[in-house]
Amino acid sequence: MGSSDRLFNRERTIHQILGGGLVADVMLWRQKNLTVGILVVTLAAWVVFERSGYTLLSLTSSVFLLLFTILFLWAKSAAILNRPAPPLPNLYLSEEIVNEAAAFIGNHINVLLHVSEDIALGRDSRMFVKVALSLLLISVIGSLTDFLTLTYTGLVIVLTVPALYERYEDHIDRYALTGYRNSQQLFVRFDAQCISKVQKWILEKKKLS
Repeated sequence: MGSSDRLFNRERTIHQILGGGLVADVMLWRQKNLTVGILVVTLAAWVVFERSGYTLLSLTSSVFLLLFTILFLWAKSAAILNRPAPPLPNLYLSEEIVNEAAAFIGNHINVLLHVSEDIALGRDSRMFVKVALSLLLISVIGSLTDFLTLTYTGLVIVLTVPALYERYEDHIDRYALTGYRNSQQLFVRFDAQCISKVQKWILEKKKLS
């Protein structure tokens, strides 16, 4: 298959797109033991939350309370018995790490604000449709399940869909490209018949006012 027959005309492999490192290996089941381990641990955590009645916040608070209590008592007893204190890493964030994190978050927020501005001012009809459909999908899914189940389901999807796609890449790309081209034609018709008319009506109203 040439690059024109791939989704988005991509030339890189799925492994390369996912970063080519350990994360990509886990998502594509090239580290099978690790991938299975993550799924099993996550499933166990989900069962614990569902059966025990704990929430994520209450369990996290309990774990930190137990951890800090153990470390505090360890340090106090070590001082009394002249023993070494608990071994802790250097709990400090360098200025470089903080600046990198702030720049990363700032860039993504600016992109989000720019997209929001384009939608609010009617500059990008296609992006409006994408965002509206995404929010509608999130709303429907949110009404059907809770956050914990949604997180576990998302993790299962992340650890299965890329691997399945890599295995059946040629067939999926062929059908997806056909569907994408058909949806583009439908959107062009929708844009011409509905959105463009609405924008024209708004402009006419502004001129009259």
